[in-house]
Order: sequence, then C-alpha cells, then structure tokens
Amino acid sequence: MKNLFFSFLIAFIMLIASADISLAQCAMCKQSAESSLKEGNTDAKGLNAGIMYLLVIPYALVGGIGYYWYLNHKKKASDTAVNK
Repeated sequence: MKNLFFSFLIAFIMLIASADISLAQCAMCKQSAESSLKEGNTDAKGLNAGIMYLLVIPYALVGGIGYYWYLNHKKKASDTAVNK
C-alpha cells in the first residue's frame, strides 16, 4: 500500500513538473497555425484533425471497454436470476 502511494506521488510530481514544457509547445503550435492560416496554407486544418484524432481515441477505447463490461455484467446478472 505504501509503495502504491509513493508511485502515485512520484507520478503526480512528474506531471506537475512537465506542465511548463507542454504549455510552451502548445503556444508554439498555436503561433505556427495562426501564421500558416494568414499565409493561406491549410496546415492548421491538419493540425486540428490530428488533435481531434488524439482526443477521440482514448474516449472511444474507454467507452468500448465500458460497454463490453456492461454487456457481460448484464448477461451474468440475467443468468443468475434465471438459475435461481
């Protein structure tokens, strides 16, 4: 139990420590996308599509796993009700 707490604590500290680096990258991407739109390039559209792809995949995976678990749990509950 103690090791689990320390693992979460270290992971949290590393997450907080890396926040400055990740915010700097977002500002650079934003500036690059804004300048390319002003020049007439379509690079920003590709950047937005990539962001949406990275956003949707984890939610789809978690939703799919949750739905699969729900169906199995519902099936087991109905099987136990029939057997009684």
